[in-house]
Amino acid sequence: MNNKIFKIIGGLSAIIIILGVSVFAIIKFRQNKKVANIISSSFVGYDFARAVTGDKARISMLLKPGAEMHDFEPTPEDIINIKNADLFIYVGGESDEWVKGLLKDNEIPEEKTLRLMDSVELKEEELSEGMEESEHEHDHDGDEVEYDEHIWTSPINAIKLVTIVKDKLSNIYPENKDAYTNNANIYISRLSDIDQNIRSVVANSNKKELIFGDRFPFRYFVDEYGLNYYAAFPGCSEQTEASSQTIAFLIDKAKADNIKTILKIELTSDKLAKSIAEEAGAKVMVLNAVHNISSEDFDKGITYADIMENNIEVLRETLK
Repeated sequence: MNNKIFKIIGGLSAIIIILGVSVFAIIKFRQNKKVANIISSSFVGYDFARAVTGDKARISMLLKPGAEMHDFEPTPEDIINIKNADLFIYVGGESDEWVKGLLKDNEIPEEKTLRLMDSVELKEEELSEGMEESEHEHDHDGDEVEYDEHIWTSPINAIKLVTIVKDKLSNIYPENKDAYTNNANIYISRLSDIDQNIRSVVANSNKKELIFGDRFPFRYFVDEYGLNYYAAFPGCSEQTEASSQTIAFLIDKAKADNIKTILKIELTSDKLAKSIAEEAGAKVMVLNAVHNISSEDFDKGITYADIMENNIEVLRETLK
């Protein structure tokens, strides 16, 4: 009887020792396993980092889902989180002017930041025929070049941005380089398919013209695919009310060129687009510029690629 008790006690002791060693090993593994802490000022940086890292990072977005990108101002807590991050991704245009102050004052180290506008060929903002001049155009010096910040609207640029995010993160965490590269290649393949599908739609369409009853953040997109455009306002305009001359111009243009779809962008009022469409005998559709996404879509895990795939169908309908 005593032998049996000793055997049971001995067996239990062995199990406890094994469990103790296993728990210790798990704790040490978790301590040694490096997980990147990434913060993005906006959705595109968030999405591209998410695509590259998979489950090997903690990624957060400063811009709240559904919020206006151009109105964002960081809180003191945001600044603290940026300082503690392994990498801070930002676009670098007008919407991110506040970042310049942090870099100038050395509040965040430049080597821990990634400015996406440094990774592509930039285009100057322009006013197309009939377009309302935005108020901020008057505030800049005549010699100052104002670049369009909406670089991601071209899938070709998006491929470059995913690549640069992958390279930056691989330098920070070389042990994850293979995983990052594989994830990036999968996403880039999807973006390449989107690019080819857009080219096919444009090539097989009789029309090559887009009319926006809204702001116009698609400069990189239309230049990439050889499309013409007319719009109420430039991409970063704060204006929502167009002059009667601009509205009349867009209505006349839609009628003259037989345009049956007036476009607007995401998360904005459709009032102006509807008024133009009603007079021109057209309908209104949304061409999503991916400034941000709604809270509902954010919770669903909607990606840049998902949005651009939907844009293909909008483009097909608009150009037919």
